[in-house]
Amino acid sequence: MAAIVARLFAARSGARMLYRAPAMSTAAAASRHFTSIKPIYTADATTTGGRNGRAVSSDKVLDVKLTLPKELGGPGEAGKTNPEQLFAAGYSACFQGAMGLAASRLKINLPEANTVRAVVHIGKDSTGGLGLSVELHVSAPSLDREATQKVVDLAHTICPYSRATKGNIEVKLSVV
Repeated sequence: MAAIVARLFAARSGARMLYRAPAMSTAAAASRHFTSIKPIYTADATTTGGRNGRAVSSDKVLDVKLTLPKELGGPGEAGKTNPEQLFAAGYSACFQGAMGLAASRLKINLPEANTVRAVVHIGKDSTGGLGLSVELHVSAPSLDREATQKVVDLAHTICPYSRATKGNIEVKLSVV
């Protein structure tokens, strides 16, 4: 079923199917919900050399050298990044933007000095494959804990990264 969904997505979007999703039970496939979007902005990046290569955005603004962390058996070369760090940076930035929208909706004055620290873990999952988990640590100086928690909870329903990861990976939220 997952392969059928992937082929349908590829056919509708005009994308080439480069990845074939693992087989999924009919019950699991039925519980999956895919949201179709009308793109407003599209990011485009190309990686060569995989985890020990280089990633460059189409506009050349992002141009990073990649290294596999030592913990995963790679060289962990200084001055190079990895996909987990890039995901942490993207998620924390997106979540912080969603917090601004959430605060506005809740009529809460969010301090400009607020921070979101994303911690991305990669490790073995229950099937023996690799999986991710995320911790988002939010600080909003001068805003009380209860108001900050309301903003964080609403932001988690707004943030595209949170919505994309929902039901796929564990995401822990904490107000610090």
